[in-house]
Amino acid sequence: MSHLVITDNNELEEIKDTPKAHPALRVAATILSYIFHPVFIPVYVIAFLLYIEPFLFVGESARDKVLTLGRAFINYTFFPLVSILLLKGLNLIKSIKLQDRKDRIIPFIICNIWYFWIWYVWRGLPDAPRFLIVFAFSVFIASSIGLLANTYLKISMHGIALGTATTYLCLLAINPISSNITIYLAFALLITGLLGSARLLLKAHEPVEYYAGLGAGTLAVWIANLIV
Repeated sequence: MSHLVITDNNELEEIKDTPKAHPALRVAATILSYIFHPVFIPVYVIAFLLYIEPFLFVGESARDKVLTLGRAFINYTFFPLVSILLLKGLNLIKSIKLQDRKDRIIPFIICNIWYFWIWYVWRGLPDAPRFLIVFAFSVFIASSIGLLANTYLKISMHGIALGTATTYLCLLAINPISSNITIYLAFALLITGLLGSARLLLKAHEPVEYYAGLGAGTLAVWIANLIV
């Protein structure tokens, strides 16, 4: 279905009517978007490494694991959230949802600072596992690619986060010293698909913007694994 409207230039334009999603679906999509928000994804991955697939942290004490997870939470979740709230309080962004492409520029830069910092700290620790450093570097590179891509399109931050996490799990899956994580990789792929559908259903992104985010995350992991 479509209808004609008169634009500001007194020209006729055909507008296609898109069917509205059921309210329950929109609620589910919103909840899914918050649960797998980009500020939480890195912490989920590191918690997975620490407690579910701990081959990277053999011999690590419970206290050290908590400290590692705490550092991840502070740099990947707490500081970015506080920074965005401060930007909103100073009226430097229109909304904390960062719906406008221009609103994403400063948050991208600020998050890059925190992501660079935790990677720099971890890479300096003598006992830090290489795969942990690879992941931290991947997050920093993915965010940097997102900042550059944001110049041309409103690249999906959810896509960047899940592209990074899922590709990283693929990297772990082919590591000979890791256990069988096929089921977790399948779950990550499922979430990636569901979240993409959720973002499109909420009209937060066009398909190309979500796919670009996935591509940025995939490329970041490949570069990080190559360099580190």
